[in-house]
Amino acid sequence: MTATPTQAEPSRPAPPAGAGRLSLLLRAHPADPAWARPALAALLLLTAVLYLAGLDSNGWGNEFYAAAAQAGTTSWKAFLFGSVDSGNFITVDKPAGFLWVMELSARIFGVSSWSLLVPQALAGVATVGVLYTTVRRWFGPPAGLVAGAVMALAPVATLMFRFDDPDALLTLMITLAGYAMTRAIESGRTRWVALAGVFVGAGFLCKYMAAFMVLPALALGYLWAGPPRLGKRVVQLLTGGGALLLTAGWWVAVVLLTPAADRPFVGSSTDNNIINLILGYNGFGRLTGNEAGRAAPFAGAEPAAAGGPAAVARGFGGGAFGGSGGITRLLSAQYGGQVGWLIPAALIAVAVMLWVSRRAGRTDRTRAAALLWGGWLVVTGLVLSYMQGISHTYYVVVLAPAIGALVGIGAAKLWEVRRTWFARVTLAVTLLVTGGWAWLLLGRSAGWLPWLRVVIVIAAAGAAALVLAGFAPRPGTGRRRAALAVAGATVPACLALVAGLAGPLAYSVDTAATPHAGASPSAGPAVLAGARGPASRGAFGSPGAAGSGRDFGDFGDFGRDRGPGFEGGTPAGDRERRLGGVAGPGGAGGTGAFGGLGGGSASAPLAALLESGAPGYRWAAATVGSDSAAALELSAGGVPVMAIGGFSGTDPAPTLAGFRQLAAAHQVHYFVAAGGLGGAGGLGGAGGLGGAGGARGGGSDAAQVTAWVEAHFTAQTVGGTTVYNLTAPAAGT
Repeated sequence: MTATPTQAEPSRPAPPAGAGRLSLLLRAHPADPAWARPALAALLLLTAVLYLAGLDSNGWGNEFYAAAAQAGTTSWKAFLFGSVDSGNFITVDKPAGFLWVMELSARIFGVSSWSLLVPQALAGVATVGVLYTTVRRWFGPPAGLVAGAVMALAPVATLMFRFDDPDALLTLMITLAGYAMTRAIESGRTRWVALAGVFVGAGFLCKYMAAFMVLPALALGYLWAGPPRLGKRVVQLLTGGGALLLTAGWWVAVVLLTPAADRPFVGSSTDNNIINLILGYNGFGRLTGNEAGRAAPFAGAEPAAAGGPAAVARGFGGGAFGGSGGITRLLSAQYGGQVGWLIPAALIAVAVMLWVSRRAGRTDRTRAAALLWGGWLVVTGLVLSYMQGISHTYYVVVLAPAIGALVGIGAAKLWEVRRTWFARVTLAVTLLVTGGWAWLLLGRSAGWLPWLRVVIVIAAAGAAALVLAGFAPRPGTGRRRAALAVAGATVPACLALVAGLAGPLAYSVDTAATPHAGASPSAGPAVLAGARGPASRGAFGSPGAAGSGRDFGDFGDFGRDRGPGFEGGTPAGDRERRLGGVAGPGGAGGTGAFGGLGGGSASAPLAALLESGAPGYRWAAATVGSDSAAALELSAGGVPVMAIGGFSGTDPAPTLAGFRQLAAAHQVHYFVAAGGLGGAGGLGGAGGLGGAGGARGGGSDAAQVTAWVEAHFTAQTVGGTTVYNLTAPAAGT
């Protein structure tokens, strides 16, 4: 079938020479109205304010990754491999690529909360700018501005672009891939298809196979709408796949080809093999729930009542972290407020775009955009909805570019033909659905801005009524008619913006104004337990408390408690209460159930001891769990701390024999017990849940190391923490 020009699209002269270069992404198009560039500048400026204001209130954000970034500023080896410590014992559970930007910033400006978090915020501003440019290319500045605003105000985007998780840079990379594929569909040039592959490969270096969720949509869009013949399109897509493999594969090859003795242990793998990590814990294990790197702690757990160890084991699947999987997961109480405000409108936009382009030629841009962005939303949404493994609510940030693009394009296409009954009815229905859905979402946070849901519903109803009544600009001359035309366009448009964006804006402002830390932050205000449904109970099966759900989806301040020796910790005697759920002392959020997933710091005496004892040793100390090690490193000025057992304390590193050799060679100075993840009541640490009976009685490497240290060295208390000096064996041992 021969290509036909895109219908109902603005006529535009050819882009200026060199406009395809990334440095010119945000250049104003010659055919754009005069207000387009100032409007874009305002959008980007306001986005920057939202993402940067009070950024240091988040502290280190995710301490696990912050400590790794700090290590990369003092060791290029740690920089390359993504080590948790500058002694290069073990890596983080993600690829090192997302850390590189933070590490370069910290090398230039010094290690601080700002130097680590500002790159994330700037990545968010860049994402908004790239999405605007992508949508504006085919559908004009209004569509681009709406798309950018929806992206910027997605509450989960505000959360992630103010945080040091890999999702911020991942979202930017896949949005750039969407831009490159848009250019490929437009021009048919192989270089743009290859560049799309490069960007997806760069996303892989941020978060492994999570970047691949957009591949079906990118491939479908070009395979259907690319200008060349089918055979050439297939070859071009294979070329893009090759570019992806080269971009992602070089680093994997470096890790594979480096002898194990010359690099850190691959954290969260079961055999020190990065392929195991990519395909297992960070790959298909997320889909099936068979995550070997997290199943080990519970191998010996006995059945227990709700809130006991067996419930904890279930918690590491989708059940506790992200609610029960299913088609409605993204609209549930845990996920809905994160990014779901405009999902119904985006799905309506996909249907509209496919309908209006049903008779157009194969290369029609409206249909191509529906396939690209609609495929992105549907495929990624289904994966996130049905995955059975660990599923944090912030994963949905990768949906925000697709939702923004679809809402912007759909609104622009319908507004162009708003005088037809099809457009009026569709716009009215979309507005009413959006307003009604916002009413339900805001109702889950009773007492939080109760007037807002009323304003949104009134705005949605008013805009729908005006659209149905045909209150829109009409051709003609004269001042009065011109004034009516402006009012006819402005009033319903403003009401529609209030209906669609007031809720996300309020959630985003609340998110930016609230400190977030730990392993699983959540955007927006707390959600009522009564509004959550079966999948929204408290941690480990205990009933959720009203007001819980800020920093662990629906688990309250899950990770605020770090155990003895850490500020805000609880004594070892509180272990049973901490395992029983979040509704303990400390307010509605209760205490952190796992003994710490971020948000704490070592006591001043302990930090001083580690700093003074670091010279002459490869590791100033060792402790069970990367999270505990990270807190110690950040509190003690970046001294290297060995994370025994990796993130959860269950990785097979080091063995007891290996640790004894390191201690005998005086490479490790102290052993810090009962601190953070893997500490008292933690996973795999002293008295935790590491197998049957915890670390002391279990058979894990971390348990054996802990038992050996306790048996052969004398304990001392420093700042409330039990510490063993590994250079001074106990008498008679």
